[in-house]
Amino acid sequence: MPHNPWAGEVALVVDGQPIACKLTLGALAELEATLGVDTLVALVKRFEAGRFSTRDVLALIVAGLRGGGWRGTAADLMQAEIEGGILKAAEAAAELLARAFATP
Repeated sequence: MPHNPWAGEVALVVDGQPIACKLTLGALAELEATLGVDTLVALVKRFEAGRFSTRDVLALIVAGLRGGGWRGTAADLMQAEIEGGILKAAEAAAELLARAFATP
């Protein structure tokens, strides 16, 4: 599945469709609003400490998918099949955060 990790992209397969996810500036702003966090640093620290919730994972995946051009909603994703299940979703969410703030 083509994706560009240097552009912050993370590969995810949703309902059998490969999608390149990324956290754009707009997706990050949407993520902050959805989770009600003042800064994304707090969210990053939660992931680093392993104290993230399924709500955090869902919001991150939705933001990443939307940053990659997907036009669905969280409700759509709740009905979708993510290849690899919750473990892959959590890994992708953490990877999205890491790549969003990594320098090339």
